Amino acid sequence: MATFGSQTCGRLEEGATREWLVPDGLGGYAMGTVSGLRTRRYHGLLVVARHLGLASLDAVVTLPSGASVRLATHEWADGTIAPHGHELLAGFELVDGLPRWRWRIGDVVLERELAMVHGQASVAIVHRLLSGGPVSLALEALCTWRDVHGSRTGAEPLLVSHVADGFTVEDAYRVRGPEFQPAGAWWRGVYHREEEARGLTPTEDLWFAGSFHASLSEPGDTAEVSAWAGSAPPPASLVIEAAHRRNRRFAPLELAADAFLVRTPSGPDVVAGYPWFGAWSRDTMLSYEGLFLSTGRADEGRELLLAYGKTLSEGMLANTADTGSVEYNTADGTLWFLHAVDRHVTTTGDTDLAHALRPALLGVIDHHVAGTRYGIRATEDGLLTQGADGEALTWMDARVDGVPVTPRRGKAVDINALWVNALATLDHPLHRTARGSFARQFPAPEGWLYDVLGDSTLRPNQLLAWSLPHAPLEPDPVVLRRIGDALLTPLGLRSQAPGTPGYHGTHRGTGAERDTAYHTGTVWPWLLGPYATAWHRLGVEVVADIDAHLGEYGLGSISETADGDAPHGATGCPFQAWSVAEVLRASHL
Repeated sequence: MATFGSQTCGRLEEGATREWLVPDGLGGYAMGTVSGLRTRRYHGLLVVARHLGLASLDAVVTLPSGASVRLATHEWADGTIAPHGHELLAGFELVDGLPRWRWRIGDVVLERELAMVHGQASVAIVHRLLSGGPVSLALEALCTWRDVHGSRTGAEPLLVSHVADGFTVEDAYRVRGPEFQPAGAWWRGVYHREEEARGLTPTEDLWFAGSFHASLSEPGDTAEVSAWAGSAPPPASLVIEAAHRRNRRFAPLELAADAFLVRTPSGPDVVAGYPWFGAWSRDTMLSYEGLFLSTGRADEGRELLLAYGKTLSEGMLANTADTGSVEYNTADGTLWFLHAVDRHVTTTGDTDLAHALRPALLGVIDHHVAGTRYGIRATEDGLLTQGADGEALTWMDARVDGVPVTPRRGKAVDINALWVNALATLDHPLHRTARGSFARQFPAPEGWLYDVLGDSTLRPNQLLAWSLPHAPLEPDPVVLRRIGDALLTPLGLRSQAPGTPGYHGTHRGTGAERDTAYHTGTVWPWLLGPYATAWHRLGVEVVADIDAHLGEYGLGSISETADGDAPHGATGCPFQAWSVAEVLRASHL
């Protein structure tokens, strides 16, 4: 349980940098900050199918004296903060993964709690008078309907239809609550400071659809609001009770992992990161063991593996549906798929799955030996080479103006560690040759492994050479210490050693600036998994610092990245699947 008092909630530089997330199990979510300030275009109370619906529900309390007090907090394009509801926050708690706010106005204390229906695009918001009163409560609904990656500025009004207990918006979602009073006006120039920091459009307009009204006479009285797309949910209080019961079944990191596992019309899938990533097969397969096997969800995992196996083409796994199209543009995603299948079969003993997928997996090897897309092919020494002009095929895939920042073309250490691992899982005749070539060719004069043959830049990719189940090399404590000395931070491992050519110690600024730094010094928490595994094989357990991070950025979860330079401020997605998955997997070693 994360708990913050008025000193954090009331200071935007602290309360607005800590974010909460409540997923619906379908890929939708509610998300915001401890202070209540919407700092991202992605923040809102109802996100459905990658569209933002109900953005905010602003509470206005009328006291017995007749004074009205606004409890919301907004930032505007001219720099104004108004109203200042965060200054009245007495506390914020994340209880069973659910956010709970408490405002104090003298002796009046009002609480808000929020949950979603798991498996349904629906949010429930309950306001409860804890002390003082009687008071009148108005809840002003600020709405939109747009892609979460974009912004909407108002010319024409939103299509809002009034119903008995609330309203619908654009025939896309419905909001209900007590005593609805329609309004209808644009609130213009809502500002998102995190989008400005990322070099993106920071403003949008929101439609004030109307307000709900309730009298809270004595402590315990409540006002409930629900918003949903599709079927109507149960009463909000019942939704919240059910969410608490469900979430209590999970240990903290298991609850964090649960956020990324979603059910789509085609079966189970994985959201790579909230709020802006969708399904990426590389991320899914790298995360597979932590998300599915470490959490006892092998049945769902089996279904996912079979579905992904059907996307194989020319020996390659489809990389992503996140962009709305199917792409085959990674050198490692397919090899991670073979690793995931092997871990599933080894862990569960599911020989039926092994039998069902074996022809397809052998086909992967055959295509790689013969050569497939983007120059991916096995050479005479049994190692795998890859690369094509303008392409970045490994997980270090950032580009600026179409030019790869770290192309890593040729024989990359992580790709070949995965390749040797894959050959071993299938007991392929090429395994012995490839493993021997790896052992002879990858040790670099500096005392560690080449990142790509001929390039001895100190990077963490070499960890896979010691951490995979069928790794080509035995861990060397001297090399691991050198890697730890140069790359290890409290939040993970740097993607490149400080002081080396091209190192970037901060992951901030415009898209081009962030992409340039993405894999040239930026810290990645997921790398803690292979680092801890390599040491574990030597009988040494790595002392983890990541627990302290669970209350710093994405509450209860682990961020995508962090600055390479101290104090290693978290960056990227606040909630990242492979970060959580690899830390969770390593905790079960």
